[in-house]
Amino acid sequence: MAENAQGQGGWRHGAGGRHAVVIGGSLAGLLAAHVLAEHADKVTIVERDRLPEGPHPRSGVPQGRHTHVLLEGGQLALDSLLPGFMAELRAAGAPRIGMPSDMVQWQTGRWFRRTEPTTHIYTGSRAQVEHLVRERVLANPVITTVASTEVVGLAGDASRVRGVLLRPRGEGASAAGDQSQELAADLVVDASGRGSRAPRWLSEIGAEPPREETIDTGLAYASRVYHNKSDHLGSQALGYYVFPNPSQVYGGGVLPLEDGRYLVILSGLRGDEPPTDEEGFTAFAARFPHAFIHDWLREAEPATPPFGFRQTSNLRRRYDRPGRRPAGFLATSDALCTFNPIYGQGMAVAAMSAVALRDALADRRRTPTTRRVQQALFQASRQAWDISAGADKSMPGAEGNALATRAVDRPVGWYLSRVQQRYPGDPVVGPAFRSVLTLTAPLTALFAPKVVRSVLFSPIAETPAEPPMTRERADG
Repeated sequence: MAENAQGQGGWRHGAGGRHAVVIGGSLAGLLAAHVLAEHADKVTIVERDRLPEGPHPRSGVPQGRHTHVLLEGGQLALDSLLPGFMAELRAAGAPRIGMPSDMVQWQTGRWFRRTEPTTHIYTGSRAQVEHLVRERVLANPVITTVASTEVVGLAGDASRVRGVLLRPRGEGASAAGDQSQELAADLVVDASGRGSRAPRWLSEIGAEPPREETIDTGLAYASRVYHNKSDHLGSQALGYYVFPNPSQVYGGGVLPLEDGRYLVILSGLRGDEPPTDEEGFTAFAARFPHAFIHDWLREAEPATPPFGFRQTSNLRRRYDRPGRRPAGFLATSDALCTFNPIYGQGMAVAAMSAVALRDALADRRRTPTTRRVQQALFQASRQAWDISAGADKSMPGAEGNALATRAVDRPVGWYLSRVQQRYPGDPVVGPAFRSVLTLTAPLTALFAPKVVRSVLFSPIAETPAEPPMTRERADG
């Protein structure tokens, strides 16, 4: 991918003599490296932490101990990139939850009917997913890693990035002092996540940083792992969840992990965050509109202390827009667009972004210029942003520079409110909305004729008055 005399098609399949550097060894970085290995002689992943040998959280991922789900859009993307991956994940014990059949779920004041599943989510740990991806990706001899090393800047100028500046961390840091070492590259991909420092690095080489869009509800959450001692989860249901909304701002759930334990998450808004002491953590669940999660917590056996997390704003960096930016630099996944984690989109978007990168580089109809590929990466995250940022705009106390609404947003908002009213029990609206939320169908699926008819003309379907602890029969 080049805009110089060597030709703009230099990253086509089979091009030789190229070196790509990926900043970050997370799921997004690993999958980006996997794609680039088809177009470069060498791909180097630079990771600031030590990479764990097994399925263990990395210290540089503060959200790693918290709830992660893999939506169906991410499952399809992973299988496309790494054929057979989902079967491997399932064989490793990752729990697969049918929606809505396997979940006792409350949202917008109503309990969901537990009808036959129209989609499935995986609720195992992020560490397990990353471990399995890491084993597959790093088996490629084209890909190497430089661990315990941080990128401290970009090499090059405003017209082209020519590499990265590195500095060791840990034991090698004292010997290196403040000196950085340049690692030359033809392409640099920033997959360093929410805390990306690339905007500053671009400014330092005379380029223009991207405009940033933010929406922050102030949501904070705390998570804790438990052993299940009751006879509820694992038999009558696989998970519990309460979703927050503008009139009921507390959220939380109980979801299974791959080792038979359960991860509990509790959330609240700014100034009313869930506590991380044992007594306070359990007591916080009593604020939910029903006692079913609080009752479960009182019976379950804690396996870890509670861990808190506060960085939940929606943040989008507009690298896709015109500006004085260099060739040879791309941002992907959370370094480009990061979401309120309550919507569970991060891993799916990381995988879908890698698919977008692969398809943009392989498209023989168009030259894969830096800007064109960056726009493809932007589009890969766009629907997830529309969902999370769109929902968070209406939460009380939301802050940020992307809160403004357009005239068209009002009728669309009215229609979507009717969709959400029917989502828990309508056999037409429910599957369509789930397909959008799990990133397997575009937002336009909500405007298909049969969905519109149900949204506009059908009465709101009856849903359970109490938590439905058993599935509905197929003929019920």
